[in-house]
Amino acid sequence: MDKGNCSSLTEFIFVGITNNPGMKVALFTMFLVIYVISLLANLGMIILIRMDSQLHTPMYYFLSHLSFSDLCYSTAIGPKMLVDLFAESKSIPFSVCALQFLIFCAFADSECLLLAVMAFDRKAISSPLLYVVNMSSRKCSLLMAGVYMMGMADALVHTTLAFRLCFCGSNEINHFFCDVPPLLLLSCSDFEVNELVIFTIFGFMELSSISGVLVSYCYIILSVLKIHSAKGRFKAFSTCTSHLTTVAIFQGTLLFMYFRPSSAYSLDQDKMTSLFYTLVIPMLNPLIYSLRNKDVKEALGKLKTKRCF
Repeated sequence: MDKGNCSSLTEFIFVGITNNPGMKVALFTMFLVIYVISLLANLGMIILIRMDSQLHTPMYYFLSHLSFSDLCYSTAIGPKMLVDLFAESKSIPFSVCALQFLIFCAFADSECLLLAVMAFDRKAISSPLLYVVNMSSRKCSLLMAGVYMMGMADALVHTTLAFRLCFCGSNEINHFFCDVPPLLLLSCSDFEVNELVIFTIFGFMELSSISGVLVSYCYIILSVLKIHSAKGRFKAFSTCTSHLTTVAIFQGTLLFMYFRPSSAYSLDQDKMTSLFYTLVIPMLNPLIYSLRNKDVKEALGKLKTKRCF
């Protein structure tokens, strides 16, 4: 489309989650509780891992970055969404909309890759004698640097493509945050390139991440089956349950949201799915890892004991 026919938008307006006044108080209360739990749980996990020397291992190093990613992308969306529930004007400046999407995309992509790295860490644990070599401090730092660099690079590509589109009609986004699917439906440009890039890059990242998880767990299962004691096998499998639960919830939701053509978008249904992965998953991740993790429980116990004295 001719760029000269594009209007110069200065802001977007969110439709929001609901316009039903009777539901707003209940939704605000529920989402505020979810966000506060997510904020406190993820901050608490990061601080606990930093403070307890027994948690200074590669597994908990990656877990602290998982909490950091959850904290960043949920905070990019949660507070604005809560304010908009009662705001008369749900507007957001064009540049702030782009920034919100950039932050969300960068840290969501980073989390996707980080889950694969955490699976590699669990594979390394299955070879204790080589674990210190395979997962040295330097290697962990390099892996995390690679994760964040790839996440930011992907986010920059999608943000640049999405916000170079023409928006010559309505500026009303039928959503509660700036995301690609509702922006594509709002655009009067040809966005085939955007869809192609989403399918190509996102497909590659998802395929790489899921393949990495599956291959790592194949090695883990083979190693665990060599353990003679049933108690030992159960303990080994139980340490992987938290990670597999997180992978299944997060990757499954992302695949449902983005790996489909724009003709299949249902914005009302997508809002509910988006609420799940932008607010609920960041709350669930630290709870899943803390409630099922003996080391984290012990670290919390020691922290409580110190405070008592």
